[in-house]
Amino acid sequence: MTHPELQPRPPSPLVEAADERFTSHGVRLLLKRDDLVHPELPGNKWRKLAPNLRAALEAGHDRLVTFGGAYSNHLRATAAAGRLLGMDTVGVVRGEELAGRPLNDSLARCAADGMRLHFVARSEYRRKAEPEVLARLLDGAGADGAFVVPEGGSNALALTGCADLGRELRGAADVVAVACGTGGTLAGLAAGLGPGQRALGVPVLAGGFLAAEIRSLQLAAFGGPAGEWDLAEGFHHGGYARVPTALEAFAAGFESRHGLPVERIYVAKLLWALTELTASGAFPRGTTLAAVVTGRP
Repeated sequence: MTHPELQPRPPSPLVEAADERFTSHGVRLLLKRDDLVHPELPGNKWRKLAPNLRAALEAGHDRLVTFGGAYSNHLRATAAAGRLLGMDTVGVVRGEELAGRPLNDSLARCAADGMRLHFVARSEYRRKAEPEVLARLLDGAGADGAFVVPEGGSNALALTGCADLGRELRGAADVVAVACGTGGTLAGLAAGLGPGQRALGVPVLAGGFLAAEIRSLQLAAFGGPAGEWDLAEGFHHGGYARVPTALEAFAAGFESRHGLPVERIYVAKLLWALTELTASGAFPRGTTLAAVVTGRP
């Protein structure tokens, strides 16, 4: 990516977090500060969007269309990228717009960055992978001919960007953990890690569907399985964008201990999961953990 406004700052910093909740179990915790890789497209949003943006520009597109829920960080990142590149952006949003109600902070930010929002019923949105439904959605959104970036930015192109993240962490940790929405970051991360390293994904949505999705993404990007990975289920705290009181208190406490702004939807659930898994003995003494900080509040 040569556009001056989109130059990232890799490799992102890797810093140690001294925390007795880990050290008392003989586990070392590192934080991969990927939230610092770009001022407006932090972490995995940069990693996944950059290859797609490059492909769009090389193909001569001047408009992007993508998909997400009402609190989607991916929609926000795509809108920001469009503004920086001077490209039109369209966001197809899951759920019907409520007349007379203001946009939430995430969607308001998208609109401020120039993204045109198109709301669709959840039943229609769930079928967006079907060619006829996708064509109908694009037509309804006025996005015919636009470069399509999938929900969460996860496709074969995105995995090549996330593999760079894994390569930056080669030899630095035994287990590299990341929060998962659509699974693309984990799928690419695992492919980039070195021998003897394992990627661990913490799903932030309920449902248990990610394993098959990750295998499918790796097949599309690499022709088959790539790297060692597994999932730690059961830490979604009620589902996407749910931040119950206990999780909020945990995140605020982690911020106070380590001076790190903790994004609640993904990063807080990741750090909670690693704390609980460490306490349960899931990691042998002597393990070095690296937690990928994928975004910021």
